[in-house]
Amino acid sequence: MLLENKNAIVYGAAGAIGGAVARAFAQNGANVFLAGRTLATLEEVASDIRAQGGKAEVAQLDALDQAAVEAHADAVAAAAGRIDVSFNAVAIDAIQGVALTELAVDDFVDPIAGYGRTNFLTAITAARHMAAQGAGVIITVTASSAKESRHMMGGFSLANAGIEALTRTLAGEVGRSGVRVVGMRANFTPDTHPGATEAMLAPLLRDTLLGRLPRLAELASTAVFLASDGAGAMSGAMVNLTCGAIID
Repeated sequence: MLLENKNAIVYGAAGAIGGAVARAFAQNGANVFLAGRTLATLEEVASDIRAQGGKAEVAQLDALDQAAVEAHADAVAAAAGRIDVSFNAVAIDAIQGVALTELAVDDFVDPIAGYGRTNFLTAITAARHMAAQGAGVIITVTASSAKESRHMMGGFSLANAGIEALTRTLAGEVGRSGVRVVGMRANFTPDTHPGATEAMLAPLLRDTLLGRLPRLAELASTAVFLASDGAGAMSGAMVNLTCGAIID
């Protein structure tokens, strides 16, 4: 198994992406620490993992709260001995479908501040633990909007571009301490939004080279690879999961 005996924290673990990644980490041998705001939904993911023979612990926390993030990481490190992987799948509300010229300034700024805050807090907290132990992997998640020039994504575009900048700059600061920082840039993933209609998906599909959008299972398996020793030469990079909507 690719992640045998690794200790992984997944923030936003009750969401579609966080839950899928947490399950995939556990299936590959990791001890998974699920963090999020709602215990009931976290427990559903943990129950699935345990039913498959995996190991999962849950903790209720707000990943925008510095004290809570730091206390939880300290507790995980104390109980498990180390933190090997940190994965942030926290979702922040963002107004989309409105032209920038019509968007209120607070609606533009709020997702930038929210995504920036949670990713900074979780990544920096993990980096401190990992640098001290000389190893670890921090994984961020962004969207194709980080490099798109249309689709009226509002502040969500700048939020994702900011996370990618954080990924690069943190990788540059902690790489010599044995810590890798990598990210996944995904396109809209239909099986995370079961209510999406053909009309909604059509313009996104037209942008892709593959004629389809990414699958949730592909995001999860990519996260497993990035967290594994097989990706040991990767840091400061964003893995492109846009099905060819973005060309690197």
